[in-house]
Amino acid sequence: MRNRFDEELSRLNVELIKMGALCEEAISLAARAFLDDDEALLPKVFQTDSEIDRKEREIEALCMRLLLQQQPVARDLRVISSALKMISDMERIGDQAADIAEIARDMEHSDLQNRVPMEKMALAAIGMVTDSVDSFVRGDLELAHSVIARDDQVDDLFLQVRRKLTELIGAGESGEICLDLLMIAKYFERIG
Repeated sequence: MRNRFDEELSRLNVELIKMGALCEEAISLAARAFLDDDEALLPKVFQTDSEIDRKEREIEALCMRLLLQQQPVARDLRVISSALKMISDMERIGDQAADIAEIARDMEHSDLQNRVPMEKMALAAIGMVTDSVDSFVRGDLELAHSVIARDDQVDDLFLQVRRKLTELIGAGESGEICLDLLMIAKYFERIG
């Protein structure tokens, strides 16, 4: 009975890794669509978000099966309940990547995005998602702490973007484009 349970826990970890990879892909596609002004990538972002939603339902069903059939206690219960929390957060990350893609689709093309550290924010957010899932699956507390520390870096990048966009609006640049950029930066910050 325990062997079957351990197999299911291993499967849970594999599914979490797959969902994390989908989140990375969604963020990367959204960032590339936005930064490179590549509208061909936008449908892929929305498709990946749908896959993330499907994966969330699959993992949730697996967790519920484990909870109901095995009635885990102590560490196993914490792992399953943490996985349920993680998939909710990862689903939200997929939604935020889709939100970035929607803004990028509707946004007027501009070189203003090259004047703020948006690419750094995107790369930092992707790295945090990757390492968060890895730290959970491997039980790597040190890696988890490094992710937490990087949150401050993403927050600092967001503040830099906000300050620069405020300057650009004051200098007469398009307020609409600057607000779109600020929203995208906020989504990257939330992902982080």
